[in-house]
Amino acid sequence: MARIFGLVLALGLLVTAAPSPVMAQVSAETLADIKAELASLSAAITGLRQELVTNGAAGGTEATGSALARMDAIEQELQRLTGKTEELENRINRVVDDGTLRINDLQFRLTELEGGDAVAAGDAPPLGGDTGPAGPDPATDPATGGATEEPAPELAVTEQGDFDRAKAALDSGSFRSAADLFAAFTQTYTGGSLTAEAQYLRGEALLSLGETKEAARAYLDSFSGAPSGPVAAVALFKVGLSLSQLGQMQDACVTLGEVGRRFPDAAVAAQASSEMTALQCQ
Repeated sequence: MARIFGLVLALGLLVTAAPSPVMAQVSAETLADIKAELASLSAAITGLRQELVTNGAAGGTEATGSALARMDAIEQELQRLTGKTEELENRINRVVDDGTLRINDLQFRLTELEGGDAVAAGDAPPLGGDTGPAGPDPATDPATGGATEEPAPELAVTEQGDFDRAKAALDSGSFRSAADLFAAFTQTYTGGSLTAEAQYLRGEALLSLGETKEAARAYLDSFSGAPSGPVAAVALFKVGLSLSQLGQMQDACVTLGEVGRRFPDAAVAAQASSEMTALQCQ
C-alpha cells in the first residue's frame, strides 16, 4: 500500500502543479516529456492493479476493493490529463503552423519586391525558433560531472557592449553605422536575448536611411525570432507600415489586423487600428 500512497501523492502533485497554456511555454518540460510521464504512471498503475488483484485472491477482499476503487479514480484522472495534454499540443502546433505560413508568405513577397529569387530564399524557421528536443541538462549531464555550467561573464559583457555601441550610433543619427553594427550583432549573437530588439532597431536605422524594403525585412525578422518578446507587437506594426509604404496595401491591412488580434492590450494596437482606418482596410 505504500507504493499506492506514493503514486497517489505523485499524481496529486502533478495535477496541482499543471501549468496553464502560458506557463507551458516557459516550462523546462516539453509536452512530450509530460506525455511520457503520464504513460509511465499509467503503466505503473496497471502493474499495481494486477498486484492488488493477485493479493485479493489470497484474502482481504474488502481492503482490496477499496484500493481498486481509488485506482479507478486515478486512472480516470490520468486519462483526462492525457487528453488535455494532447489538446494543448495540437493547439500549439496549429498556432505555429499558421504563424510560420504567414511569415513565409511575407518573406516571399518582400524578396520579390527586392528583386531576389523568392524560391531560392527558402522557408523561414518555425515560428518561435527550433522546437526540437533540448540538449542534455548540464546540471545532470555526466559529461560535466553533474556541475551546472553558467555562461562566462565576459560573453554577457561583450554582448551588452556591442549592443550599446550600435544603439549609441543610432541615437546619434549615424544610421548607416548603426544598421551595420546591428547587422553584425544579430549574426554574432544569433538567438540571444537582445537579438530581436537589435533586429527591430536595425529596421529603424534602415527606415531612417529610406531603405524601406530592407527595414521591413528587419522588422519581420525581429517579430519571427521572438513572437512573444517585448518588441514583437511594435515590430509587427512596423512591418504593416512598411508594406503600406511599399504599396502593398492588402498585405499591409492583413498585417496591421494581426497586431490587434495578437496583442489586443498593447499600446500599438490602437495605432494599428487607426492606420487601418487611414488605409481604408476592409
